Amino acid sequence: MPMGMCFPGTGKSGDLPPRKECAIAWHEKVWSQMPTIQLALLIGKYAQEYYLKEKVKENLTETVRNYKSYLPNYLPLPHPSPRNNIWKKKNEWFGLDILPDLKKIVEQIIK
Repeated sequence: MPMGMCFPGTGKSGDLPPRKECAIAWHEKVWSQMPTIQLALLIGKYAQEYYLKEKVKENLTETVRNYKSYLPNYLPLPHPSPRNNIWKKKNEWFGLDILPDLKKIVEQIIK
């Protein structure tokens, strides 16, 4: 589910941040309708900061790199925006280490 339930508009370098009142107003209500969810993929900095709170690391890279410390409830991921292609190239460990682990975790949940 998105952090914001509406499009926040665009800024100078892309979309504006999600409006904070959306998550506060809706996330708990939506989660309560999905009681069997076993893993939340925290996609992007805003989701990670909202759900991990003080456990979030100094930046997105370090939060994603330390994904095992958030399991089994959460798995932080970078946003899949084309703007993040540079990040993916700089952090090849993401595709080599984390994506295979994510695939295994999802397969286990589906079984």
